[in-house]
Amino acid sequence: MKGRENFHGKVSIHGKRKFRGKRRRGRFGGIFSGLMLLLALMPVQRIQAQEAAAPDRGVTINVYNWGEYIANGTDDSLDVNAEFTRRTGIRVNYTTFDSNESLYSKLVGGGADYDVIIPSDYMVSKLIHENMLAELDFSNIPNYQYIDGSFRNPDYDPENRYSVPYTWGVVGLFYNTDYIEEEITSWSALWDDRYAGKILMFDNPRDSFAIAQILLGQSLNTTDENDWLEAVALLKQQKPLVQAYVMDRIFDKMESEEAWIAPYYSGDAAILVDNSENIRFVVPEEGTNYFVDAMCIPATSVHKAEAEAYINFLCDPEIAGENMNYVGYSTPETAAKAYMDQEMVASPVHYPDEEILARTQVFVNLPEDTGKLIDRLWAEAKMGGPGESAVLVAIILGFLAVYIAIIVGKRRRRKRELA
Repeated sequence: MKGRENFHGKVSIHGKRKFRGKRRRGRFGGIFSGLMLLLALMPVQRIQAQEAAAPDRGVTINVYNWGEYIANGTDDSLDVNAEFTRRTGIRVNYTTFDSNESLYSKLVGGGADYDVIIPSDYMVSKLIHENMLAELDFSNIPNYQYIDGSFRNPDYDPENRYSVPYTWGVVGLFYNTDYIEEEITSWSALWDDRYAGKILMFDNPRDSFAIAQILLGQSLNTTDENDWLEAVALLKQQKPLVQAYVMDRIFDKMESEEAWIAPYYSGDAAILVDNSENIRFVVPEEGTNYFVDAMCIPATSVHKAEAEAYINFLCDPEIAGENMNYVGYSTPETAAKAYMDQEMVASPVHYPDEEILARTQVFVNLPEDTGKLIDRLWAEAKMGGPGESAVLVAIILGFLAVYIAIIVGKRRRRKRELA
């Protein structure tokens, strides 16, 4: 699936995102679950109604999500986590990550215990493959009924056992019309030497490689080593033109005009276009990546019922609609659109037409040997190639040798002085 349409209109939205074994339920897990589900299914007037807050249940769930990826009460938005706590008495410890890879590293490292995580499609697939996710009890997530059929049984979770879609979108290009007067239609603009030093690239391998792969006509999920070698060669060719490899910092750099052109996600595109008269967004004609971020429960969670209640709460159409008004991304629930800013619902940035979606590709998890190859090639691409890496190593070793020589010299002089 690939896309080709320019999105030049402004989109008005409420918020700004600057920027993805059986557990113990506890002695009263069943009681908690029933209470939480009743609270989550209250009538739609509940957001306006100021009913008494539920008593503190003495439980805190740890939620790990992308930065600024949930309504938090700013810009007149609903504070989603606070509202969940008010209704259920379950507290939320909310922390953020900036890439799927950093999420994965944190989970593998065992540095923290999470109850709800929101990785992207291919990372969901990877975590399933490595037995790192809990199978969901959908009887505790009745609001799953509102997830549109097109988002069920996805390639990354074909049996729909481990995940519930949270948002979706496509990847495109931002560019500043004050400095780039011609209409951008191709990913090749990121290799245009007229913009040298003003180009940003993703600071993660799958998204950056995808751009090169699309230009080369490859599958984003190829396992052919020669394809990846061809793609990394294209990224190395681009390296001298790139100002920086970034993620959320794209906002500051584009808004301050420090950079002129950059790839990013469509939900953020609407925000940046809305805030800047001179910023446009385009889905290049060669095609792009279509992504879904999904809610999951790690296998290490000790609050599974409470985590499922949280997922159920986020799937409530009114909560989902209020949340997406702030986040700026697309909802997988048609029912939620009734509670959203209608300019957003009508925007082709948020909801591209079928012609565009037909030209997109979805990431899936890749074999372990391909993953290791990608990691090695990505390090080379950012360093400029094995040659530059070798030079850097040689320089470090040189400094180390000088440092050792100085230390040894000092010790010898001290011995002579003592003698």
